[in-house]
Amino acid sequence: MGILGRYGDFFPLTPRTPRLDLGEGSTPLVPLRALGEELGVDLWGKFEGANPTGSFKDRGMVLAVSKAMEEGARGVICASTGNTSASAAAYAACGGLSCTVLLPSGNVAKGKVAQALIYGATVAAVRGNFDRALELARAMAERRGYRIVNSVNPFRLRGQMSGAFEICDQLGDAPDWLAIPVGNAGNVTAYWAGFVAYMRRRRSSRVPVMMGFQAQGACPMVTGQFTDHPETVATAIRIGRPVNARRARWAVMMSGGAFEAVEDREILRAQMDLARCGLFAEPASCTPLAGLRKLAREGRLPRGIRVVMVLTGNGLKDVETPLRSAGSVVELEDSLETLEGVIP
Repeated sequence: MGILGRYGDFFPLTPRTPRLDLGEGSTPLVPLRALGEELGVDLWGKFEGANPTGSFKDRGMVLAVSKAMEEGARGVICASTGNTSASAAAYAACGGLSCTVLLPSGNVAKGKVAQALIYGATVAAVRGNFDRALELARAMAERRGYRIVNSVNPFRLRGQMSGAFEICDQLGDAPDWLAIPVGNAGNVTAYWAGFVAYMRRRRSSRVPVMMGFQAQGACPMVTGQFTDHPETVATAIRIGRPVNARRARWAVMMSGGAFEAVEDREILRAQMDLARCGLFAEPASCTPLAGLRKLAREGRLPRGIRVVMVLTGNGLKDVETPLRSAGSVVELEDSLETLEGVIP
């Protein structure tokens, strides 16, 4: 059962709202003991790569597309660095709606493009960055009677709250810290709202400190300055003008948290180390581990606290980047002797 069935009392559902369901949510919360010992904390990873299209976007998209159908939309449209496009295309296909996707040309991993295409979306590459693609998507949505399903859509953020609900259910309460990647800044806002809503209904006793992590080349939430030229290997968070910046700053401030930036090399090391624990997450997902390591080096990570990292997307979304550093396939002659020479 998907999130509309499990957490429907938290969402604005009516008798006319279609209950789309691809089995989103119920993703694993994995203890990461070795990495936790390194950092001196009780560390967990919420593996959102186990969602139907491989990222956390499915949580919000199922509600956004369901409400678009209820409202009689002709179709849905989005701008995307990849994960949103895959999710929008899948749920539009599930609901029988048309879907149009605008991508920043040359800046989206091939796995994500393949998903949008195979689900039947119309995919266009815009010669510009994500922020320009989003401007075009918003204008076209108004012109054509489509619903935009980026995180400017309030139903997207409502659905993404379910990640916070699940963490509380799986742990028995909220963690001390939530460490989360930040791109367009909608997810950090949604998780905060989810933790607050759960506590208000007395399904948890507290809310966590919200720690948002960005890549050094795309960190407007850290610098306080938007940029038109974000650059990072973490394509999912290569965003220079996050549309949810104001609400995200408020959420992090209210929680007593902060935004931090890490370098690409730290992100790629974190990706490799998570993979060695059995979790293959895309680069953007690995910024929390890189950020926690930075805080630990600087003496800013309290020892012994319980930390949940949100690993937002599956590593299979972007295989080109990790393959450059993960080693290579060994070619062998057909014999036990040559095999024995290469195995550990």
